[in-house]
Amino acid sequence: MTSNSSDPCPVARSAGLIGDRWALLIVRDAFDGTRRFSDFQRRLGVARNILSDRLRRLVDAGILALQPGSHGGAHQEYVLTEQGKSLFPVVVALRQWGERYLFGPHEPHSELIEKTTGAPVPFMAPLGHDGGMLSPDDTEVRKLA
Repeated sequence: MTSNSSDPCPVARSAGLIGDRWALLIVRDAFDGTRRFSDFQRRLGVARNILSDRLRRLVDAGILALQPGSHGGAHQEYVLTEQGKSLFPVVVALRQWGERYLFGPHEPHSELIEKTTGAPVPFMAPLGHDGGMLSPDDTEVRKLA
């Protein structure tokens, strides 16, 4: 899990940092309020050495930060930074894609809802300047010098 800092492609650099299964699931769980090492390990079922490595890398990248535990004591907690919080649309997009394509019509799964209304979060899609939804055919990558 590296940032591929010499790769000129933003997708490749991002995937090098957060494209790992465990890194994404740690970020997902952080959005759900998980903060302690032991809680991440219990929720994910990941080996301690792998979890330790991924948490360290996410902290080093500025996605998570360590802070003193909220319940006192020597324990530290992992919290999303502003940079980490900006991954929310990425996690939502992966969730919605999975809901759409990886579950049968009546297969149970979790659902992301708005706290204030209880309504499902609307489908995310890139929008053009006119407010209309963009498709891949409506875009192109422009290489910057």
